[in-house]
Amino acid sequence: MQYKEPLELMGVPGSPYTRKMLALLRYRRIQYKLLPGLRGQLRPEPDRYKERPQPKVPLLPTFYVTDEAGNEIAICDSTPLIRELDIEYPARAVIPGNPLLALINSVIEDYADEWLTKAMFHYRWTYPPDIKKAGQMLPRWTNINLPEATMRERGRQISELQISRLRYVGSNEITKKTIESSFLRFIKLLDAHLTTNTFLLGMRPASCDFAVYGQLTCLALFDPTPQSIILKYAPRIYAWTEVMEDLSGFEILAGDWFSESEPAEKLELPNSLSDILVEIGKTYTPYLLSNEHAIKTNKDLLKTEIDGLEWIQKPFPYQFKCLQALRDEFHQLSVEQRKGFKKFSLGMGISELFD
Repeated sequence: MQYKEPLELMGVPGSPYTRKMLALLRYRRIQYKLLPGLRGQLRPEPDRYKERPQPKVPLLPTFYVTDEAGNEIAICDSTPLIRELDIEYPARAVIPGNPLLALINSVIEDYADEWLTKAMFHYRWTYPPDIKKAGQMLPRWTNINLPEATMRERGRQISELQISRLRYVGSNEITKKTIESSFLRFIKLLDAHLTTNTFLLGMRPASCDFAVYGQLTCLALFDPTPQSIILKYAPRIYAWTEVMEDLSGFEILAGDWFSESEPAEKLELPNSLSDILVEIGKTYTPYLLSNEHAIKTNKDLLKTEIDGLEWIQKPFPYQFKCLQALRDEFHQLSVEQRKGFKKFSLGMGISELFD
């Protein structure tokens, strides 16, 4: 694919992945143009916005780039796009040079994108104050000019649709306690880590920071129920989320990332980050492995135990793809690096992803 500044993307404020990518582009100092949510959401304005290709699966944000033949195409998956941008624009990269730390980064980024988002979706579409606020704002974000009656009707339609999708995310009466307990533990662990570190992997942001930030734009800054939890137990997280929004002026120094000057097969992390990885191993690892088993055995229902509690939901094929991507990255390591990663992560629960 070919990239040309300013990069063009389409998204809306309520999309955590749109916010993830906008903050990342600001930090990277890559010029961009944010197009409004056009997919049938706004009045047709052919003089203002040209027709754009549609992605195979319409998700936010949608980036418009050109393929090798010069044809414009639409892409949506933020994780591989971030890695391509690191190659295209190496200055202020967000993937650590140490391959073991890069793998840790990928694990945390995937956890944020695919597990922390369960908390985001759960809180937004389970509790009445959150449903009401989202129902009011989501239609307005895509068309500020609609009449109030139309806004209310669209808000009702969006709310009903999103609530019906809770079963795909895994939010239900059985999983409710697991999701909420996991969220509370994570924000407390992140709060503890940020008392001595500016970002997850040290004093410089990585892609995992932007992934966590994206979900927190909803959980900390928008949705009333999780926001009240964060303000009660970890107000530092609220502040960190707002700081993350624009790091265009943040300057980087050599040695900002953990283990940046260490041999590639060695990894040393503070206990506060290891505690976060243990939490990921306790929740996300059993989910990913059970999801993989359900898909490989053609099960209609994923059933497992997470943190001592029953977990039931429909299998999610995309998250099986995410697991495969993590394993591909692991197998790209040298034999010594793999041994180093296994030794470092022993007992954390994340090494089981690569058995």
